[in-house]
Amino acid sequence: MSRIALVDDDRNILTSVAMTLEAEGFEVETYNDGQSALDAFNRRLPDMAVLDIKMPRMDGMDLLQRLRQKTQMPVIFLTSKDDEIDEVLGLRMGADDYVKKPFSQRLLVERIRSLLRRQEAIATDEVAVTEETKVIERGHLRMDPLRHSVAWKGNDVSLTVTEFLLLQALAQRPGFVKSRDQLMDVAYDDQVYVDDRTIDSHIKRLRKKMRSADDDFSAIETLYGIGYRYNEE
Repeated sequence: MSRIALVDDDRNILTSVAMTLEAEGFEVETYNDGQSALDAFNRRLPDMAVLDIKMPRMDGMDLLQRLRQKTQMPVIFLTSKDDEIDEVLGLRMGADDYVKKPFSQRLLVERIRSLLRRQEAIATDEVAVTEETKVIERGHLRMDPLRHSVAWKGNDVSLTVTEFLLLQALAQRPGFVKSRDQLMDVAYDDQVYVDDRTIDSHIKRLRKKMRSADDDFSAIETLYGIGYRYNEE
């Protein structure tokens, strides 16, 4: 049973979403501010966190920043319906996905299941060795999907589930262009819609992390209006 942490200062949202998730078989923990959630996470991390952005004591952005210092567990942001800046900033800081308020609880459940399935597929050692699970070595890059590990020039790089899947999709076929639609299919289930900006934000975050291991990293090329390509170095 996966443990989901809900962090939101709206008690109505906490109550209704918690009831829905529990009915779907999840174990749910609720917190009404970021600091309370962080204190609990320091004792025991959940399998996934769903965070509101605007909260007292510690907002969702600050909480995410603290979390990314020690874990790459999946994180979904709840954002205001008109605040695109929050969505983009949250993704660049390391969130895996976002859902706009007011939201369909069914949509949120599908996003949660989608990320957990991908995390499980990456983490398990019982998966058959396929194109998606075998170790990838491309020049300075080494990726092990079964261990969710990435190294560049021997330096470990910590990626979220979504970032890992995008890099894997690009690195599997160096020199071939992947459109944004193709990358969406890799990172999200068919029933989950995301726009081009979401993929672009994940790629920017991915590049930033790779450059933390090597300032000269340039293996991911943008082809404007087309998509992205991995160039083996």
